[in-house]
Amino acid sequence: MSVVGESYLVGLLGEGVLPSLTPPLHEREADELGLRYLYRPIDLLALDGADDGSGTGDLDATIARVLDAAALLGFDALNITHPCKQRVLAHLDEVTPSASAIGSVNTVLLADGRRVGHNTDVTGFASALRDGLPGADLGAVVVIGAGGAGAAVAAALLDAGAGRLTIVDLDASRAGALAGDLTARFPGATIDSVAADALPARLADPTSAVTGVVNASFAGMHTHPGIPLDSGLLHAGLWVADIVYRPLETELLRAARAAGCRTLDGGGMAVGQAADAFRLITGVEPDRDRMRSHFAAMTREGR
Repeated sequence: MSVVGESYLVGLLGEGVLPSLTPPLHEREADELGLRYLYRPIDLLALDGADDGSGTGDLDATIARVLDAAALLGFDALNITHPCKQRVLAHLDEVTPSASAIGSVNTVLLADGRRVGHNTDVTGFASALRDGLPGADLGAVVVIGAGGAGAAVAAALLDAGAGRLTIVDLDASRAGALAGDLTARFPGATIDSVAADALPARLADPTSAVTGVVNASFAGMHTHPGIPLDSGLLHAGLWVADIVYRPLETELLRAARAAGCRTLDGGGMAVGQAADAFRLITGVEPDRDRMRSHFAAMTREGR
């Protein structure tokens, strides 16, 4: 039987999360470990009043409502994804220093009446980069997207030794704010930002000598199909990574491979952050190789 304290009830809060592989990935690993674990998506698109289109007000109210309900119903944790990773901070009792530093939370632990925010995206992308693109030139990297995922990816790249980092976002002020925060944290690196319409010039500028591009925006997701840049800007001198994993084969990665680029899909980060979140929630270290195998099997199955 399912007993509080001896079983786990977890949710995933975000937009378009019903097809997410994170719930079955957690549940399969829990089954392997003999743990009772139930994980359900909580899709903003299915909730009334989740957003009024202005980006303010209703989304914050919905986040607060979901957190209250989760605590009332005995949830152990919520994973948090787009567009809530930054907005959820205002509704927490405590945020770990690493999550606070990047201003983004993707895991909220609910215990003893408190809501504590963590971030496993940084370590998830770091492990994916290390394992999936060994030896990648980090001399000058462009990160597309200044939201919660972009902040995590940027921090992971700088931790890994990126010498120059450029943040690009449709909202130039948001990109500038993230670049400023990162500069304060990583004074040894050169960090700047450019508006989205300036990205072609940055990639084409030989003095910039861009070596890698990471899409950390939602462009390319099943709910937001497309590509975050002009594919004609890609060339064999670049490596290209995408954090999107639904679909795993994004338009960006197809174009990058056609241009001769080394590529990294979003599966590595998806598994890495999930494994770290699983350990936070249960206190049990998962088998990461087994989780990677489960993820690969689910993507082959077309889940």
